[in-house]
Amino acid sequence: LTVYVFLYGRLYLVLSGLEKSILLDPRIQENIEPLQNVLASQSVFQLGLLLVLPMVMEVGLEKGFRTALGEFIIMQLQLASVFFTFQLGTKTHYYGRTILHGGAKYIPTGRGFVVYHAKFAENYRMYSRSHFVKGLELLILLVVYLAYGRSYRTSSSLYLFVTFSIWFMVASWLFAPFIFNPSCFEWQKTVDDWTDWRKWMGNRGGIGMSGEQSWEAWWRSEQAHLRKTSVRALILEILMSLRFLIYQYGIVYHLKIARHSTSILVCMGCHGWLC
Repeated sequence: LTVYVFLYGRLYLVLSGLEKSILLDPRIQENIEPLQNVLASQSVFQLGLLLVLPMVMEVGLEKGFRTALGEFIIMQLQLASVFFTFQLGTKTHYYGRTILHGGAKYIPTGRGFVVYHAKFAENYRMYSRSHFVKGLELLILLVVYLAYGRSYRTSSSLYLFVTFSIWFMVASWLFAPFIFNPSCFEWQKTVDDWTDWRKWMGNRGGIGMSGEQSWEAWWRSEQAHLRKTSVRALILEILMSLRFLIYQYGIVYHLKIARHSTSILVCMGCHGWLC
């Protein structure tokens, strides 16, 4: 929730012109370099190093600080931060859904051989709503924020200090299932995954069809909680979905077809015409 509020707030600043007026203020120009220094030190905490200190202290007291430092470096080489960030996305999604709509869902994983290649369709079913959709949304917001603020930023490091932690989270959510999937980049596996994906996408759902057999059946199962939820939860879902209108309105407002009109009806009409 904090990431969404922060990023949509930054997007509002850049699309409304408020960030431009602040950064181009002569009084602010004098403080740009000190601001970058402050953001650079803050970035250390954004990397999560503050959360690493207890682990380093515990291992250091038990095995020595040289061993603790070595284990920390090995963890980074094993992309433990990527896996941990991806795991947090899973918890966040299902905790949020349970808080809004109630209920719980058990996904059996079996107790078979641990190292096996998961097909692309399986990864999509598991992580589409929880990671891929949200990661793409944040990616679009980051690109729009970069595109509309590049013209007046005197330094690109300011943008990187503010957003690089979110870029890391987006990359983790989008690519972690494939990075940790054995033989994911093998050509024959890719061909087999593509064939299985097309078969799954083209199979029409029907009575007795499971989500593993048909995209339509999977989609209905993913939306099943909305048919059983309360009116309050539905209203909250609608209100949260209205966030997409924020950057759509802002982008259309900056296009020439809107003629710099601030009327939301004009901008929504232009957006409908573009679609």
